[in-house]
Amino acid sequence: MTAQSAHSILITGCSSGIGHHCAHGLARRGWRVIASARRAEDVARLSAEGLAAVQLDLDEPASIAEGLEQALELSGGRLDALFNNGAYGQPGAVEDLSRATLRAQFETNLFGWHDLTRRVIPIMRRQGSGRIVQNSSILGFIPLPYRGAYVASKYALEGLSDTLRLELRGSGIWVSLIEPGPISSRFRDNAHRAFRDHIDREQSVHREAYARAEARLTKEGPAQPFTLPPEAVLKKLVHALESPRPRARYAVTFPTHLLGALKRVLDTERLDRLLMKVSRGGAG
Repeated sequence: MTAQSAHSILITGCSSGIGHHCAHGLARRGWRVIASARRAEDVARLSAEGLAAVQLDLDEPASIAEGLEQALELSGGRLDALFNNGAYGQPGAVEDLSRATLRAQFETNLFGWHDLTRRVIPIMRRQGSGRIVQNSSILGFIPLPYRGAYVASKYALEGLSDTLRLELRGSGIWVSLIEPGPISSRFRDNAHRAFRDHIDREQSVHREAYARAEARLTKEGPAQPFTLPPEAVLKKLVHALESPRPRARYAVTFPTHLLGALKRVLDTERLDRLLMKVSRGGAG
């Protein structure tokens, strides 16, 4: 697959950050990009920026169906690639997560992606080719305290994607996971909003850790070392879309490479001690 042939791609979560940057980056490479966002005002802004854009709310099956239908109208009925990216992080200790809060995290980060992917696969099967790229996370294979909801959704995504890759073997459809560490985006802003909306900070035994977490979530500029711009993800996405043999996984940022290697060589106890130091007791 080459960018010069003007292949089409649907990208979710394009209002800001990784999705926004990748949509424009691929358009500059000659891809026919259909950018999607949950809110109508973001769709209008994306259109004003010169992108083909559709409204698609991953929490609503009807919106997924309608958004995909509109995307196919814009692409002439063909869809060569899907980049599942729209997601958010729900901070909070596992014991402070209500069933509804955990379900909401999975609705956006997993069930919505699965719904959209299932609808796209038959299109790609008829074409005899396609690329499905899932934007996972370093937290898709490494846990950190107070990130349980997000970690669970990304662990589940990785397992589902690995299984899908095996099931689509020989179909011409490739499945890849991108695993970023810290990337400059509005992710912390959205996480802070979810934290305040769904976690009872004052009644929790973790309130001291939560106070430190809120300080990080509201900090100006990068809150973690080795933070990279969205361009780092775009480079991996381009390879996953355009290489004749895309990889199953793409690590992005130094922490992803380092912790991936350490997970393979450290026993559980030593890895746990390291992860506690990395987290510094925070909840962001």
